[in-house]
Amino acid sequence: MAPIPTRADKFSFGLWTIGYNGADPFGGPTRAPLDVVHAVEKLAELGAYGLTFHDDDLFAFGSSDAERQTQIDRLKGALADTGIIVPMVTTNLFSAPVFKDGGFTSNDRAVRRFALRKVLRNIDLAAELGAKTFVMWGGREGAEYDAAKDIRAALERYREAVNLLGDYVTDKGYDIRFAIEPKPNEPRGDILLPTVGHALAFIESLERPELVGVNPEVGHEQMAGLNFAAGIAQALYQGKLYHIDLNGQRGIKYDQDLVFGHGDLQNAFALVDLLENGGPAGGPAYDGPRHFDYKPSRTEGPEGVWESAAANMRTYLLLKERAAAFRADPEVQEALAASRVPELSVPTLGSGEGYAELLADPTAFEEFDAGAYFDGKGFGFVRLQQLALEHLLGAR
Repeated sequence: MAPIPTRADKFSFGLWTIGYNGADPFGGPTRAPLDVVHAVEKLAELGAYGLTFHDDDLFAFGSSDAERQTQIDRLKGALADTGIIVPMVTTNLFSAPVFKDGGFTSNDRAVRRFALRKVLRNIDLAAELGAKTFVMWGGREGAEYDAAKDIRAALERYREAVNLLGDYVTDKGYDIRFAIEPKPNEPRGDILLPTVGHALAFIESLERPELVGVNPEVGHEQMAGLNFAAGIAQALYQGKLYHIDLNGQRGIKYDQDLVFGHGDLQNAFALVDLLENGGPAGGPAYDGPRHFDYKPSRTEGPEGVWESAAANMRTYLLLKERAAAFRADPEVQEALAASRVPELSVPTLGSGEGYAELLADPTAFEEFDAGAYFDGKGFGFVRLQQLALEHLLGAR
């Protein structure tokens, strides 16, 4: 029986995702604009629990105060009628011509000040709607030419901006944390904070690092040739997975934003296993929204938008079922033990042991048989991965 999404699954969608009209650099829209009230009603019907948005998704850039408030009120009414919540809000600092060289790191100081005011205004709206996370994707924070951007100065301006936002939510008493969304390139040739690792290092330089984590996206990490599940594991290890964007990507190319699982399916399986079950000793590892940042294909009509939204949730739930079966399989548990996966959790040094004790232990070096690992002592990782694949395929 096909799994049915419920609010407890915490599935959320960006208004910019289901509202994507099919336009790309080579062609105009193939679908009409999506009204926010209709979007909320359809998501509720499909079993989602949350809607997220950029400010410019809800009201057009440059809208008057009255126009802005009209759309906010319409959204609030739809939320009240359906029970859908807004778990995350973000700000568009990349579409309007004024942000052609970025927002926080534009070479133009006046643009940087305008960007900060735009973000502060949207933080107030996020707090008003009860959002707990504010995502920052710096799609234009970067350059195409090495001589065009002083990277050290740009990072200092980035830091200055995020520190100011941390001061603001703290002084206002808002229950909001920030999540940096890395991406290596597109639309800029090179984007600042291109990977999870870059973002984590940057966060440690902030005045309030406890307020800032990461919002990794499947396609963004895979565009850089990286293992997304491994990146999420590191974010969890450092306590910095504040939000996550799920979609599909097929290799190192442009940002495809496919339906979740419609790219690297084996890595998607590993990811869901990690999010739901934690490590080999169990979980769960992550209790935040399962947020889908995908785009309904340009080839789809209006009905295909909602079929693709449902496909994201269905794929996640199917992978969750398969991951649970994988973890419950006694043969898998035996294979994990044979591969010594649990042994990695055992400290290399014994209790109270330091380098002196290690140097005094002949079994660690003088008596250790390193030669035994030639033509012997395999780890059985292929068998373990085959078991994972068979569970993924429903063969076990």
